[in-house]
Amino acid sequence: MTRLILIALLVLPFAACKKAEAPQAAVKAPMSAPTTDDRQAWVDYLNDVVPRNMAGIANQPYVYWLPGEATPDFQDQYDRLLEKAQADVARGIIAGNLLAYGSPASAKMADLVIAAFDGVPADSMKNVRVLFIGQPADNERVKAALAPAGVDYVFIDTSKQ
Repeated sequence: MTRLILIALLVLPFAACKKAEAPQAAVKAPMSAPTTDDRQAWVDYLNDVVPRNMAGIANQPYVYWLPGEATPDFQDQYDRLLEKAQADVARGIIAGNLLAYGSPASAKMADLVIAAFDGVPADSMKNVRVLFIGQPADNERVKAALAPAGVDYVFIDTSKQ
């Protein structure tokens, strides 16, 4: 019994020290949305905001990014992205997935999301999370277009910084 008490007295202080010395995971503050059309700034921002909204999502997210409207081949990029988004949604997105849409051209991205979800059967995307990363002026129309599909809609306001 004496040995157990002696061991406890010697081991416990060291065990407590080890816990105090353990490195603490630092939580980074959320990034602010870019105020320019800079591609890399938007990629970095999306790489910050999307993982913060992945709670309960086990699959790789679908991330759709559209450049600013001043980009020389903007319409071509918009058309290609719209085609891809429509094809992805038409194939069907199963529960447990996340779709994220972000762009400095918020109104055009809203148009793209609305077009991609046009004709999706009611309640066919329950437990699919959709992030719309854009301006408040576009939030309600995107939310209304996605409601019939039954998605878990999350709006990320890029105007609040």
